[in-house]
Amino acid sequence: MAGVGKLMKQAAKMQKKIEALQEELANKELEISSGGGAVVITINGQSEFKSLKVDPELLKEEASLVEETLLEAIKEAASKAKVYNEEEMSKATQGFSMPGLM
Repeated sequence: MAGVGKLMKQAAKMQKKIEALQEELANKELEISSGGGAVVITINGQSEFKSLKVDPELLKEEASLVEETLLEAIKEAASKAKVYNEEEMSKATQGFSMPGLM
């Protein structure tokens, strides 16, 4: 059963890495610009939106254009935050293997 003890230590070590990473992700801010800089969104590594800035000139456009630009910026920000989160989590769990599962 020495393998189980080693596995438990490895799991505890990985859990500590993940907890530290989650804090880092909460503090990491990504700034995404869309519509030629007309919309700027700040989102953290845990996909929490922090700010939204809209150029007043964009608001003079047709509502449909404003809506489309905002929606695209939101989608892009969410996607980039998700990719960043997955990449960082992958690094944290690298090298951890459960016998029989991988």
